[in-house]
Amino acid sequence: MRQILAFLILLFVKIISQILYRGHYKWLDPIPDDPWKNIRLMVFLNHTSLYELVYSQVLPFRYLWHVAGHFNIPGADITLKRPFVGTFWKLMIPNLSSVSRKKDDTWNTYLHNIRPTDVVMIAPEGRMKRPNGLDKFGKPMTVRAGIADIIETIDDGIMLLCLSGGLHHVQSPGQLFPRPFKNIYMNFSYIDIKTYKEEFPDQLRERKFAIVKDLQKRLERDCPLQN
Repeated sequence: MRQILAFLILLFVKIISQILYRGHYKWLDPIPDDPWKNIRLMVFLNHTSLYELVYSQVLPFRYLWHVAGHFNIPGADITLKRPFVGTFWKLMIPNLSSVSRKKDDTWNTYLHNIRPTDVVMIAPEGRMKRPNGLDKFGKPMTVRAGIADIIETIDDGIMLLCLSGGLHHVQSPGQLFPRPFKNIYMNFSYIDIKTYKEEFPDQLRERKFAIVKDLQKRLERDCPLQN
């Protein structure tokens, strides 16, 4: 029943997004016959807005049904405690885990609960970019180490990098309602997880550091520019 409800919400968001926004999508790698098959990890880079669900317009209907039952998302406890936003996300993502930014056990608990059938989605910067290019504390946006922890727990399948062009022209942090009838942009990079991990050092600490450094480079290099 929860999967049906989640699917209906995602379907509604997809249709509304297709009506209100014109999406421009580009694959940076050769497109496989079925690019939505075997995805285990969706990494959303350039996190600028809570309205990034508008990008769901690109997902095929059959894949919406799949992720409605298999999405596994770590959500910031601060966001999930918000009355409207938190409730909406919990209805849409049945398997949504509340993770604290404090040094406690919530992150390790989340990692241990990732199942082989899950599709993990994460925004590894861990906070939203403001219009000035910095986070709300005035610090540069950087990829954090948590994404490397997740990659270490997944041994097969595909990692899809979702490189956003940014949505400040649609909705900036603190703005309640989005602006309709805008162009939105996203690039995709299709990466085999096992092959990707083999590119980095065998020593765990060095490998995690190298993964974070590589994703930071892709964030700075491969996100589309808004026209």
